[in-house]
Amino acid sequence: MAEHTSFGFGDLARQASLQPKESLLEVNSPNKTLYIGVPKETTLQEHRIALTPSSVQQLVNNGNEVWIEADAGKPAKFSDREYSEAGAKICYSREEIYKANIIAKVEPPTIEEISLLAPDKLLISALQHGSKSSSYVKSLMQKKINAIGFEYLKDADGIFPIIRSMSEIAGITAISIAADLLSIRSGGKGELLGGVSGIPPTEIVIIGAGTVGEYAAKAAIGKGAIVKVFDNSLAKLRRLQSNLGQPIFTSLIHPKILQKALLTADVAIGCIRGEEGRSPVIVSEELVTQMKPSSVILDISIDQGGVFETSELTTHASPTFVKHDVIHYCVPNITSNVCRTASYALSNILTPLLLKIAESSSISSFLLTHPEVRNGVYIYKGNLTNQHLGKRLSIYQKDIDLLLAAHA
Repeated sequence: MAEHTSFGFGDLARQASLQPKESLLEVNSPNKTLYIGVPKETTLQEHRIALTPSSVQQLVNNGNEVWIEADAGKPAKFSDREYSEAGAKICYSREEIYKANIIAKVEPPTIEEISLLAPDKLLISALQHGSKSSSYVKSLMQKKINAIGFEYLKDADGIFPIIRSMSEIAGITAISIAADLLSIRSGGKGELLGGVSGIPPTEIVIIGAGTVGEYAAKAAIGKGAIVKVFDNSLAKLRRLQSNLGQPIFTSLIHPKILQKALLTADVAIGCIRGEEGRSPVIVSEELVTQMKPSSVILDISIDQGGVFETSELTTHASPTFVKHDVIHYCVPNITSNVCRTASYALSNILTPLLLKIAESSSISSFLLTHPEVRNGVYIYKGNLTNQHLGKRLSIYQKDIDLLLAAHA
């Protein structure tokens, strides 16, 4: 009996040795470690970092190794010493960072960073597919890597956790910025956002009833402002009204009703996002010319082109311009303005994901059992798997489920 058992195990071992091996990830076992590299962000205005020191400590305590590029956390006020004390290895060479099995970053890699990627590595970052060219995507595919766009990650409830978290921060931040821009110090009218006894409250128009609009409305109401929310979706307006827990002015986007609201608005916030590519232009330049002098426009959708016809890209260093006597704030990536808070939010979502990956024998087996993560994969073993990206760029895309089945 013992001899038969021994033969059976030997047979299985010989069969296993003939099976194709996954080379992407090291298994989180007593003899192997998951290597995670966090490079310094090089994109203009990006101050966030994918992993905070506390998350690094959690990953290291679970038997993994984390490499942090020197000064990567500096813009978000995380020092190399904090990372080192958390158990990270501080690297002074970018080439060394990109030798890690998993690269975790915030912005999509630059062309220079793509050149440092090696086959079978896993890249976790934003995708921002609306701004990506065919040549950019093909250069990633040629590297034969696996790539996850974290804005497409879903949780068990079908919610996009990173988009929601960043949108919450963006909505609250927008009201803080609007309050500053209304002050005389920033060239505004010298008004307090909100309201005090005996003085008419600030009027704020929000175009977009998604998460950004909801949290902007919540923050503005908390300060005593009058809030009016417009959207093309009645369902979104109803959900916003329900989530706020109190009645406010909401309307579908009817030109005459929106015009009337903008003529008396002190602040107008644009936060409608297009399903694919550019955001719709809702407010014409002619309508902007009719707004109150020194009123404020914040176009949160500027990274997709903008909701206001007069919007133009600005930077954190020079965030505003005045057009038709209206102050415009059109900085993309508004969450980078509160980069430390945003880094914690990102890290809190990415860390559990990395821990789950570390428990799997390979990226294929992990994706097979985690459809919510599979939704974020846009390149698998060099094959484009994102349908929207393939359609927009006319690049043939393959079904991720079929690819995984072939490698199972």
